[in-house]
Amino acid sequence: MVRIIAHLDMDAFFAAIEERDTPALRGIPLVVGADPLGGRGRGVVSTSNYLARAYGIHSATPISVAWRLSEAARRAGKPAVAFVSVDMPKYAHVSAEIMGVVRRFIPVVEQASIDETYGDLSFTESYQAAALLSQELKAAIYTTVRLTASVGIGPNKLIAKIASGMSKPDGLTVVCEEDAESFLAPLPLRAIPGIGPKTEGLLARQGFTCVQDVKALTAVQFNGLLGKRGVDLYEKVRGRDITPLEEHTEIKSISEQHTLETDTLDSQRLLRELELLGKGVMDRLRQEGFQSFRTVVLTVRFADFKTTSRAHTLVEPAGNMATLRREILRLLMPFLDRRENPLRQRIRLLGIRVEKLI
Repeated sequence: MVRIIAHLDMDAFFAAIEERDTPALRGIPLVVGADPLGGRGRGVVSTSNYLARAYGIHSATPISVAWRLSEAARRAGKPAVAFVSVDMPKYAHVSAEIMGVVRRFIPVVEQASIDETYGDLSFTESYQAAALLSQELKAAIYTTVRLTASVGIGPNKLIAKIASGMSKPDGLTVVCEEDAESFLAPLPLRAIPGIGPKTEGLLARQGFTCVQDVKALTAVQFNGLLGKRGVDLYEKVRGRDITPLEEHTEIKSISEQHTLETDTLDSQRLLRELELLGKGVMDRLRQEGFQSFRTVVLTVRFADFKTTSRAHTLVEPAGNMATLRREILRLLMPFLDRRENPLRQRIRLLGIRVEKLI
């Protein structure tokens, strides 16, 4: 039986929900994320709608940069950006509604994130039938939650994922197995999952700018350039991917992080922030059905954006706030003196993660 995989990606998900729920936000550039504080905000953009993206504002853009881009557009006579805070409980509720619709149409699905999922459409037995079913699914989602989704269909997860982003918003892109290589050939290297800015730069220095260029490399040459990742990317640029759908993805860690309003080395402020993060982690631990953890990880980002993580694994599992608080304090202290912070840099961001969940 021919393998047919779909990737469904909600369009500007957080922003689209806010536009749906607040008519005044429709038809204007919109950013969901941290408070810009008049250009002094320190977080990042979570989601921007397509009008804001036209200003150069995308996910993970520093919120201060988003503010400056909005102000530049306003001075040029364009609409200013509306900034809205993240409402994760609301988005999670909508996501659950969408997944309920998806499972009515597709028996085997893998939810990849809050706003995207893979589905095995092999049971349709043809790309044409898979496309028709996907159109019906998109319509059912819109009827249920009044939001649009884009779908990519291909012979594997790799092709489906790339295809879903080709004609947003409200798109449907079908790539048959025999067309997979030609579909990828003209795309920039960054379109391939696993090729980030550093790998892209390394390949660019060798004269490679698009997928077609690197297909001239042998597997051995790929390994020489990229090490152990070379074999994986050698297969990907040829449109080959045997990664299975995982219906029940195991949660391996739970984390919370926050960018501080101002950089600081004030231990009391840092401990207050860590207390809030720790309570968030413990709440989510219970919500996900876990009783305890064994590894605690503290992440610190300094004012110069250097980021360091330190971890400690307990001899016995623990599941209480008192233990988490004690371990985080132990991990934090070296960052307040010259052991982990010889230049006495102020701290910009803190994060807590627990692993080895039980």
